[in-house]
Amino acid sequence: MSIWEKLSKPIYCLAPMEDVTDTVFRQLLCDLGKPALMFSEFTNIRSLYSHSQDQRRLEYTDQEKPLILQIWGMEPELYYNAADLAFELGYDGVDINMGCPQKKIVKKGACSALINDQVLAGEIIQATIEGARGRLPVSVKTRIGYGKVVTQEWASFLLTFKIAALTIHGRTSAQMSAVPANWEEIGKVVKLRDSLESKTLILGNGDILTLSQAEAMVKTHKVDGVMIGRGIFQDPWLFNQNHPPVDHAEKLRTLKKHVELWEQVWNRENDFNRLKRFFKIYCNGFEGASELRARLMSTTTATQVYEIIDTYLL
Repeated sequence: MSIWEKLSKPIYCLAPMEDVTDTVFRQLLCDLGKPALMFSEFTNIRSLYSHSQDQRRLEYTDQEKPLILQIWGMEPELYYNAADLAFELGYDGVDINMGCPQKKIVKKGACSALINDQVLAGEIIQATIEGARGRLPVSVKTRIGYGKVVTQEWASFLLTFKIAALTIHGRTSAQMSAVPANWEEIGKVVKLRDSLESKTLILGNGDILTLSQAEAMVKTHKVDGVMIGRGIFQDPWLFNQNHPPVDHAEKLRTLKKHVELWEQVWNRENDFNRLKRFFKIYCNGFEGASELRARLMSTTTATQVYEIIDTYLL
């Protein structure tokens, strides 16, 4: 049985996010509230075979499992190799990114641009499945269209392949995040899957900030699970239903723990500024939070962060 089959349904998982879902943040969530399933950051299939620092994004600890490697790129033959490598590295599955709307990516014809290129998309999916050789499940994350909504046509095509799961973000690529996610379109994919008698699990994604919202989407649209992304920035305890209300002191102690773990794992090999995007997770919802966050954003070292937090907590 693959990890998708083993997990209890509905599946509430954390979306892969660039410069966010690295091993540090995933380890932290294992303590705060672990999702049923987590993904790596977006990983370019070419970088898998380079000797650059980029390879460090493949690192993980056992506590982060089950963990799926999400990959993107253009060359089917490299997808074949990537699926084999994912197995060798101990990942629980491979997810193909056909949803990222970033202009610099889609200009290359990758990610959500593949919605307009079914031939290449099909070659990529088939190559990944063949590379996995039945040892790992292959899934796809995509959108309801590129420039316009083509849910029926696009999902029908994807469901012709034996993919374990299909995650649908309820916006087109052109819409980015500028409009509300269209969960009605996501629901259509569930009905389509059922009509085709496919065994592919359907997960929905878009605008979900709490588990209660996720549960409502499961009930309304019959999805097999929900992938949550930006909601984790509002509440890193989101996946822990039993956690009591968090006060400002606990938030700041958690921020300090996050920075300490960052220092331990990356040992100054990574750009400190990348860490700053997490400050807003912890500096919100209490008096003086904005001013404190502004002070933290001006820091250049972990030591400076510790000093500001310790002073505030006195």
